[in-house]
Amino acid sequence: MSETSSKAAGQGARLLTDVGPVALFILTYFLGRRVVGEDALYWATGLFIVAMLAALAYARTAHKRWPPMLLLSAVIVTVMGGLGILLKDPIFIYVKPTIVNLFLSYLILFSFAFGVNIWKFFFKEVFDLPDRAWTILAIRWALFLQFLAFLNELIWRHISDGDVAESARWFADFSVTEGFWVNFKLVIMGLTLVFGLLNIPIVMKHQTTDEAAKSE
Repeated sequence: MSETSSKAAGQGARLLTDVGPVALFILTYFLGRRVVGEDALYWATGLFIVAMLAALAYARTAHKRWPPMLLLSAVIVTVMGGLGILLKDPIFIYVKPTIVNLFLSYLILFSFAFGVNIWKFFFKEVFDLPDRAWTILAIRWALFLQFLAFLNELIWRHISDGDVAESARWFADFSVTEGFWVNFKLVIMGLTLVFGLLNIPIVMKHQTTDEAAKSE
């Protein structure tokens, strides 16, 4: 297999491990609503945890290493989702994406205080970029992750058919259903894809520069 084909296969596997658990969560939730009613959220969360752990095991087997971001996400998902299922409290499940995104965002930003770019550490095997480009990408993604956390907070705090207290709401006249919150994960995935595409120019610019420098 050529290097290009190998990278393409690797990216395809990475996409599957990222999208697969979310797709399973959404599908299980809406099918479960017809069978187990309000408990569908807990069934979907349980399968989501299993899917995340399976994706982590697959990544470990295929790449002989633990992908840091996937590992951190799996730990938080398992803890928060497990608490939600154990206590039958959907709030733990609603707030889980917020905690994942904020944890990763502040991990990126705080790493600079120790002279480390954790974003480079996460993806140095995928891209070969100068430190300045890694810094720009790290800051961009840290801010974007905070934006995703804000969106999740905006949506879950206004779920009308869940156990969300009125005091948690930001806007009295705004309300959504739990199903809307579940489907909103597709919007989050779309926004993440678009944001990733918007960052391709800086990656291509610096990779092209590096390759040109090596050929001189």
